[in-house]
Amino acid sequence: MARKEPGKIERIAADLRTKIEKGLYAPGSKLPSVSELQAAEGIAFQTARDVFRVLERDGLVVTRHGKGSFVTPFLGKITRNGTARYQPAARSEGGARGAFEAELNRLGLAFKRERSRPEISRARPPRDVAAALELHHSANALRRHRAMWAGRNQEDPEEGFVVQLATSWFPLDIAGGTRLEELDTGPGGSKSRLAELGHAQRRIRESIEARFPTAVEAEALSIPEDRQVYELVHHAYTAEDRVVEVAVHVMPANLWRFSYTWELDGE
Repeated sequence: MARKEPGKIERIAADLRTKIEKGLYAPGSKLPSVSELQAAEGIAFQTARDVFRVLERDGLVVTRHGKGSFVTPFLGKITRNGTARYQPAARSEGGARGAFEAELNRLGLAFKRERSRPEISRARPPRDVAAALELHHSANALRRHRAMWAGRNQEDPEEGFVVQLATSWFPLDIAGGTRLEELDTGPGGSKSRLAELGHAQRRIRESIEARFPTAVEAEALSIPEDRQVYELVHHAYTAEDRVVEVAVHVMPANLWRFSYTWELDGE
């Protein structure tokens, strides 16, 4: 078994971190390979791998299986504003097709829409989703799933990274045969379309937990299976307290943070 060299790992990672922060490696640029770093620093292969893992943990580097390690398109983390992102003005800001794209726009990032095209189907949801939508466990619902890509250059089809996996479920008696089954749901996204159908969302409940990804999720996100993700489960209710959407978001923990603001009673 290869011996780890903690001191060297931190020193070399700190050197690369400085180069990234000074712009010597620009956002989105390719970093030396593990083998190149190993040769340049005279270190073990596993030590070189661990250097990149430190930078991944810090949110500075994204590894794409088979292609190498790249500086993240943005330095730091994406902040998901759980309070404001579902307000109508916020989710259609700048012509965005939903809250995620509007959030990226505010960060100066590009939503890679062509690389994020949804997979749309009528399928049997997981039991907990079926229960929330008040469906029989064998009933189908409308499923919209996609890998969400972000980057800096909208014109470069190869640039960018998957930053989350999102799967939304809708009852067929509401969504079937509507624009929600089309690739492009239009300005404001699915929430605006539901409102137009008479099912405006009035209350949101979200739960978040950290876990390890499945093998399929890790491959889609280009992360190791031992890298933690956040699973955010979103329930959207109408004024009549009916759940009209359940969305499950899987997000690399090193790329995301969450922000919430509440008004409190003055007592």
